[in-house]
Amino acid sequence: MFYFLFEYLELQYQLPGASLFKYLSFRSSLAFIFSLMLSIKYGKNIINFLRKKQIGETIRDLGLAGQKEKSGTPTMGGLIIIVSTIIPVLLFSKFDNIYILLLLFTTLWLGLIGFIDDYIKIFKKNKKGLKAKFKLIGQIFLGFVIGLTLYFHPDVTIKDQVLSENLKQNFEYKSTKTTVPFFKNNELDYSYFVSWISEESEKLSLIAFIFFVILIITAVSNGANLTDGIDGLAAGSSVVITLTLGVFAWISGNIIFSDYLNIMYIPRVSEIVIFISAFIGGLIGFLWYNAFPAQIFMGDTGSLTIGGIIAVIAIIVRKELLLPLICGIFLLETISVIIQVSFFKYTKNKYGKGKRIFLMSPIHHHFQKKGYHESKIVVRFWIIGILLAILSLITLKIR
Repeated sequence: MFYFLFEYLELQYQLPGASLFKYLSFRSSLAFIFSLMLSIKYGKNIINFLRKKQIGETIRDLGLAGQKEKSGTPTMGGLIIIVSTIIPVLLFSKFDNIYILLLLFTTLWLGLIGFIDDYIKIFKKNKKGLKAKFKLIGQIFLGFVIGLTLYFHPDVTIKDQVLSENLKQNFEYKSTKTTVPFFKNNELDYSYFVSWISEESEKLSLIAFIFFVILIITAVSNGANLTDGIDGLAAGSSVVITLTLGVFAWISGNIIFSDYLNIMYIPRVSEIVIFISAFIGGLIGFLWYNAFPAQIFMGDTGSLTIGGIIAVIAIIVRKELLLPLICGIFLLETISVIIQVSFFKYTKNKYGKGKRIFLMSPIHHHFQKKGYHESKIVVRFWIIGILLAILSLITLKIR
């Protein structure tokens, strides 16, 4: 909103300083500061409101240290993240940008699904919350909408620089290409997965593209949900992940740096740096209250939304194949659950009694069972996340 307002004031009245709002760095800085202040300032009010309404987490006794003390802690704290992200984005971004609109839709849609899940748990006294199949349907619908929009919208393009008669010419076109890390010719077109069917198979690339978009959004969203188990783990890890994706978004949207690093240039994508800045500000502000001992939990309102946003950002900047590395913490948590459940079922069917590999899953609970304090677990997971983020950024040069 301010971008268009100050653009008008500059054109009509030559208002001094109005041109600052043209700069991405200025607007993203304001978005971050405003989001951080908003989440810290009004986060306390939201916590007090939730506590007054007795909207607290009911925690099952899993035999973990300090678990009983957490029962009754306000939940639905994802509302802090959502509100403190959306307001600065509307104020400081070009909200007619298709990528901004997709991210706003993702935030509201998954926030709604998570809110319904938390509502059922708290007010309907159903510990299972929203049925898994309905969550999955919601995630699939989101992936379908994101995939269709990215495939058909005219503003979603990439631009190549081709050397022709000693001159660089820019060719902007639609494509389902994505970046493959660690390879020199590091672009993969999703149409490749259906190219073997027939010569006309490029028309089927839409199906392949949407399938992978749905898969990525569902996997990352659920991965973030599993990671949200101890104070500060999901929020802190998400800050590191989102900051890394922010670097990729800024470089991919800058024609000079993308050319220098020989990576895909995506016109208009740099605007999502505003969203990313606001999102990081909201996460850090939430972490102010979620750090041990947590005054509030994010609930599914936050965790599902966080994972979905991260997935959509990665798809937009065409770095989704890096997600297993960038989101290594989410992946580790998810794999630990899959291994635990699969091994338990296998041994139960074979021996009549289920056995476990981990003391408890997700894996952060395994370390709690081993006697580690949750603050130590969280900080060590953050350190691992930072290491994975640096390795992800190194892929810009390692081919």
